[in-house]
This record gives sequence, structure tokens and C-alpha cells, in this order.
Amino acid sequence: MLMPALVAGCISCSHTAKLPAGDKKPEWVSLFNGKDIKDWIVKIHHHEVGDNFGNTFRVEDSIIKVRYDQYGNFNEQFGHLYYKQPFSHYHLKFEYRFVGKWCTTAPEYTLLNSGVMFHSQDPRTMPKEQDWPISIEMQLLAGLGDGNARPTGNMCSPGTNVVYKGKLDPQHCIESSSKTYDGEQWVRGELIVLGDSLITHIINGDTVLQYSKPQIGGGVVNNYDPAVKVDGKLLSEGFIALQSEGQPVDFRNIQILNLAPAAAKK
Repeated sequence: MLMPALVAGCISCSHTAKLPAGDKKPEWVSLFNGKDIKDWIVKIHHHEVGDNFGNTFRVEDSIIKVRYDQYGNFNEQFGHLYYKQPFSHYHLKFEYRFVGKWCTTAPEYTLLNSGVMFHSQDPRTMPKEQDWPISIEMQLLAGLGDGNARPTGNMCSPGTNVVYKGKLDPQHCIESSSKTYDGEQWVRGELIVLGDSLITHIINGDTVLQYSKPQIGGGVVNNYDPAVKVDGKLLSEGFIALQSEGQPVDFRNIQILNLAPAAAKK
């Protein structure tokens, strides 16, 4: 397969955000310093960029915690925490777990539901009343404890489309082939993103979904700036964001391997 060849030989982790120079092999970089979210940008629906309403995104015990204990009514205050710079070709690794009680005033579909957005528009281009970023989402779900399958690592497409199984797929969400993960267990997610080409979702080491040609289009996103939503435009890069939509969730060990220098040499 294509992915191992791209990431072979990447053996060390680094806490510096500088790209490798010369012929050095790319290194894993920690996007989260374990202490604070100073390298991240908050955007929550109904609020201006930078307003971390209700202390939604907080850091404790080297974990980014998403919480709603200061909310009252959820009021569709969907939020996202964006890393400060965009990426194009990369391998992203992270761990997540669902915890605590779902916010009962959030939409029902948000129960045990979160996500990692990528190829996202810059949050600073989002009006105050835009609900979702134009982006691709690696949707994260947990089992409902009812014995029914509920895969995680799915693809959802707010304001976007992708090519799946050889054709432009109109579905807002495409299910992965992952197992169902119940309870408050840590799950390891990975994304291998090759610009506007192939995208791969990996859960606990298993490849669960692949698609290509991410592009602007489709619906779901509301109150966006029309100048930003150029339907049909391929998405070759964008911001990475952690989602808040009503279910408490934890994120940790967020690392990236920047593959852009290797891609530029091809």
C-alpha cells in the first residue's frame, strides 16, 4: 500500500514546530504541549473567534478536555479548537475517549459523537453565526451500549464533497469499517492526508476508510461567507481542529509527521 512507503524511517518525536532542513528525515511533532492551548485558536458558534465560551476547551493532566458544565442551554454552540497553522501532506496521530454525561440540550445525534476536522477553512474567515467550518471531518463515535454496530473513524463533509469508490459521493457521512468501541476507553486515531489526493483513516492500527479529491461543495454549513465557499475547488491544505458538539471528550498525544517536504521532491 502507499502509506507505509511515505512514513517509513520516521523514528523520533520532537517538540519543535520547525520543519526538517536539507536531507533530514521528517520527525514527529507534538501539536499539543500538554500544558495549555496557546498554539490553538477557538471558534464557537454564536461567538467571535478566540472566545473560549464556558471554558469549553481546557487542559488538565496533559489532556485537552472538552466540557459543557458552564453552558446552561447548549443552544447549538458547536465549537472547534484549531491548531494555529495549516498543513497539506501529513500523518496525524491522536488519542480520544468519551467521558461523562452528554449535554441533554444538544441535538440527539451528538450523543457520544465528536470529530477531528481537517483541510478546514481558517477559523478567522468564519462569521460569528457560521455553525460549522467548511472542512472534512474524521467523525468519532462510541457504541451506545445496545449491542448494535456503531463504527468510528467515519467521514463527514460540512460544506465539502469527496470522491469515494471512484465517484463524487453526495452522502454527508460515509461509514468506516471500524469496530465499535464502547465505554470510556482510549482509542487511537490516525489520518494520512496527501493534499488533494488520497486520504486514509486508521483506528487502533486498522485502515478503516479511504477516499480522495476533497473539495468544497455540498450543504450542512450555514451562514458562511460566500467568498470562501467556492464549490468545486479542490482542498489541498487546511487547518486541523478538535470538535465540541455536546458530548464531553478528551484528546491527548496529538502528533503530526509533516510529509510536505517529501511530496515536493516527487
